[in-house]
Amino acid sequence: MCDSKSHTWQEAFKVLGIKYNPDGTLNREIQIPMVDATPTADPKQTNQLALSTDIPLSPHNKAYIRLYIPVKTPTGTKLPLIIYVHGGDFVLFSASTVIFHEFCNNIAGQFPAVVASVEYQLAPENRLPAAYDDALNAIFWAKEQALGVGGRDPWLEYADFSRVFIIGSSAGANIAYHVALRALDFDLGPLKIIGLLMNQPFFGGLQRTQSELRLEEDKYVPLYICDVLWSLALPQGANRDHEFCNPINGGSYLGRVKRLPRCFMKADEGDPMVDRAMQLVHLLQSYGVPVIYQFNRGGNHGMELTDKTAAKNLYDDMKEFVYSTKPAQNGCGNGPKRHC
Repeated sequence: MCDSKSHTWQEAFKVLGIKYNPDGTLNREIQIPMVDATPTADPKQTNQLALSTDIPLSPHNKAYIRLYIPVKTPTGTKLPLIIYVHGGDFVLFSASTVIFHEFCNNIAGQFPAVVASVEYQLAPENRLPAAYDDALNAIFWAKEQALGVGGRDPWLEYADFSRVFIIGSSAGANIAYHVALRALDFDLGPLKIIGLLMNQPFFGGLQRTQSELRLEEDKYVPLYICDVLWSLALPQGANRDHEFCNPINGGSYLGRVKRLPRCFMKADEGDPMVDRAMQLVHLLQSYGVPVIYQFNRGGNHGMELTDKTAAKNLYDDMKEFVYSTKPAQNGCGNGPKRHC
């Protein structure tokens, strides 16, 4: 449902570059380039940071893992395993979309880390919780790799399965949060998820926040666009106070929230959803979850995808969080400094 009185569904669809097909699927007309995985080093690219390969995740749908390792793999040490969930408002893009592919290349090469980027099913063809299911299956896949079920992928020999982190941006951060909660119901040993990193999470609610009202006509994620995207992504009949959209309504999620690992949150003043991010920080803190948060003046939603300086700052802060988080760590410890 589009709550805006000055905008229409038709306008939102035009901006998003989507149209309904007769069978109810979407025709996605705006195509950011997609790129193939690069499983071997290219001798012509002297600055190549990482290698990548695609691994099917499910025989029942098109979900898969794009796995990354640094070109220069370390000897004698294991790397943290990052499970990465891309953005796109649940409706757009892919793990192979060039901006997310390069993001993972940079994480793998610059942290360094082993990165498993999740290709999940998109809405409205597959409404939530389908994306959560695919991300959870990625965690189960990582557990099987840790156990060596059916033989371990050679690239996973570089991974430290006791140092697993879930990272997501925008809708990917929403998915990361929900899948981290869902994963708490399962015995994942010997896999250990010790950190959750959320960058500008995509959340909402029926009652507008001050930042949403202040940035109602935001250039990047105006409210009327967000409303339409939620209508496409949420289960049929649900509104924006459903816990998938408004995590505050989920409360303790049956006591799960207090069991979450150490968290990192990055939010920007110029993002309409910044208040939602800070609400979640306060919720996590109220349940005793250790949280390191970044609140930056200015900025905009998705800024790291177009601003190299913002991207570098984000890489550095996430790297510091990952490498300062230990498997048995309790409390905030050392991490990126808070900004006000």
